[in-house]
Amino acid sequence: MKEFCIMPKIVQIDTAKEFCKTYGIGRGDLLFVSGHMYERFFKTHTEGAVIVNYRNYVSGEPTDLMVEGIYKDIQDVDYERVIAVGGGTILDVAKLFALKNISPVVDLYEHKIEPVRDKKLVLVPTTCGTGSEVTNISILELTAIHTKMGLAVPELYADDAVLIPELLDGLPFYTFATSSIDALIHSIESYTSPKANSFTEMYSLRAMDIILNAYKEISSQGGDVHEILLGELLLASTYAGIAFGNAGCAAVHAMSYPLGAAYHVPHGEANYAVFTEVYETYQRLLPEGKIEDLNRHLAAILNCDVRNVYKNLEKLLNQILSRRRLRDYGVTEEDLNDFTETVMTKQGRLMANNYTKFDEQTVKQIYRKLW
Repeated sequence: MKEFCIMPKIVQIDTAKEFCKTYGIGRGDLLFVSGHMYERFFKTHTEGAVIVNYRNYVSGEPTDLMVEGIYKDIQDVDYERVIAVGGGTILDVAKLFALKNISPVVDLYEHKIEPVRDKKLVLVPTTCGTGSEVTNISILELTAIHTKMGLAVPELYADDAVLIPELLDGLPFYTFATSSIDALIHSIESYTSPKANSFTEMYSLRAMDIILNAYKEISSQGGDVHEILLGELLLASTYAGIAFGNAGCAAVHAMSYPLGAAYHVPHGEANYAVFTEVYETYQRLLPEGKIEDLNRHLAAILNCDVRNVYKNLEKLLNQILSRRRLRDYGVTEEDLNDFTETVMTKQGRLMANNYTKFDEQTVKQIYRKLW
């Protein structure tokens, strides 16, 4: 049996001002938003709301320390609705504050606390990558146990996912690159997942088309052209979110998490560090199957021979974001054993979605080749 659902209501609104008016943001709302975004778009339209500037708690990827810090500061605040405006960091963290019990957050992720939803939740993305606005997944670096983990429960679905293209205006190219590559990988991993079905495939393929054709345009015309493509890429990110929210991600994400947790590599960049090698390994282990359909689709977009699809894909992606070797991030040979153990013992939720099974030796070989 295969299932498909889109849980949040998806709303498209042109401007932040219209969003604030439509949703009546104010007293009783807990608004997660960066200081810059608040000053630029929300300050004069959200009187009475309690503002949480996540940048006061963390400078990079979301952690358990960040959640505990915010919880400590707002635990006595009464609010009925959580509204989050931002990238994956803000959205993933804000989802937790729609739950009745949040702390200790590590216990929540290790399923020692039952997730009970008692607040409304509205999510507004400001990058073109995570797709978090339409998923029931929250990813944190759990410093207490030295790994990244995902919590995936129905209680984390938003009531509304609101797409506002205006909020992507001025998105830095590096943020665009890392977030959109993340979305591309969402679309590809969900396509080859054993949980994929005809509905998820439709969203996966459409996301691939939009993102890779945008990259081709950027490659031929220069980086600044990405600014006029952001509206379409925002949609692509949501399409990919719908796909992987139903079919799941797999080894690329599982193998990127130890790198991100240990060396604070941004999520999309960490994914890209392992992406093509994982798919070349899939190709070697099981060349006949769903991966054949994927390769034909990618080769058609890239206008290349299907036998060279991953070399051509990496060539294009390197014009958007240069792929680095693991040692360039400071990874040691000893880390490779620890990374492998973490993947095999902590990331079973993701590894279950692999195109074909990876054993411990395969994972270690991939890390070693990338090192």
